[in-house]
Amino acid sequence: MANVVNTLGLTNEEAEALEDMDMLEHKYLVFRLGNEEYALEAKHVNEIVGMQHISSIPKLDHHIRGVINLRGKIIPVFDARLRFGLEEREYNERTCIIVVGHEKYGTTGVIVDAVVEVADIDQEHIAPPPKTIKGARSRYLQGIAKHGEKVRMILNLFAILNNDEKTPELAVAEETA
Repeated sequence: MANVVNTLGLTNEEAEALEDMDMLEHKYLVFRLGNEEYALEAKHVNEIVGMQHISSIPKLDHHIRGVINLRGKIIPVFDARLRFGLEEREYNERTCIIVVGHEKYGTTGVIVDAVVEVADIDQEHIAPPPKTIKGARSRYLQGIAKHGEKVRMILNLFAILNNDEKTPELAVAEETA
């Protein structure tokens, strides 16, 4: 988490103070895919790195691009555009990898078109996804935030990382059926 805070230009002491005060509670890392802006809870973000060589692994799902060697640690990487069913496009100087951590899935890299900002979004500005939004990919949506004049999609990291295409809610529903 300190690396995300340090992208704001804070000293290590300031970053540690923010973590100690649990200041990341309402912080979201906003990134762009095409013309849309999405956000992940900053508490899940370990760091942001530029694009680098990705070693491909045969016979993986199309959105999983392979693995990177990040300071001696092997990290699987997937392309968020492909995960969401968007058109593939060439990587450029703004393309980067958001390295996230999840208690069940460990460390994973998420390729995005560009990082926009770290935003402070209060819970009262986040609404649940409308019930009219349906379909397989709607499970990736945790909420919709109104932030200033912009609307940002808050993503469910668990659902995005879950390759069996079932969220915990779907798995429980299937088990009780």
